[in-house]
Amino acid sequence: MGNEERLQKILARAGYGSRRVCETIIEEGRVTVDGRVAHLGDKADPDTQQIMVDKRPLKRINTHRIYIMLNKPQGVISTTHDPHGRKSVRDLVSVPARIYPVGRLDYNSEGLILLTNDGQLTQQLTHPSYGHTRIYRVLVKGEPDKATLERWERGITLDGKYTRFDEVVIEHQGRDQAWLRVTVHEGRKHLVRRVVAALGHPALRLIRIAMGPIQLGDLSSGKWRYLTASEIKLLTPQSAPATKPKLSKNKRGYTSAKKSSKRRNRPSKGKKA
Repeated sequence: MGNEERLQKILARAGYGSRRVCETIIEEGRVTVDGRVAHLGDKADPDTQQIMVDKRPLKRINTHRIYIMLNKPQGVISTTHDPHGRKSVRDLVSVPARIYPVGRLDYNSEGLILLTNDGQLTQQLTHPSYGHTRIYRVLVKGEPDKATLERWERGITLDGKYTRFDEVVIEHQGRDQAWLRVTVHEGRKHLVRRVVAALGHPALRLIRIAMGPIQLGDLSSGKWRYLTASEIKLLTPQSAPATKPKLSKNKRGYTSAKKSSKRRNRPSKGKKA
């Protein structure tokens, strides 16, 4: 069949999650093609074959792409649902579409999260082979010296794997704490927190301020906005037009909360997590 594609790509485009998530769905035996259980690596044609997920027909593939930036506050999880009932990033973004986060942040970490229904973009931004940078502001305990900064950039071993910061600079040095600006390519879980702690400077606060070419800017904590046309072009030069449902808007962006903080993402001097 001329229009066959790998199943994980079809599912991602239909909004079931990133390609990695869709691969897991297939491996769990939740997908069938023409009545047969599919396997990872299988291909199908969504126009001519019956694809079922959890015994339900494949959702209609939406060709309109949505791209949203959120400034995640502390105390919010970076998934679309939490079995323990904690607030998730999806609770902060009210759009009538199935979207999912790109690049997770820890529960107590803050900053830039992208949400989209574009599975290919998710793959490009999260897979290490594409080499997209992530930039963080990190408040650490103690006063790291020049030797420590050089060690972070040379690299250390975590769980038997070599890892390093691409760049680390001190933005502000206070009494027994310092604000760092850290640039990395890797997306390993808790990477920045683990690396700074390994050399005796545990993180007190962590804020992601950039992913690839997209920067958080002055978007307030807990607020979100659609990416601009120029930002979308930086990420996806050949992307489909993004949809924008009509919602109320204030000067600092959209919000689903009744009350929102006016505090900008500019931590006061010496403030701890």
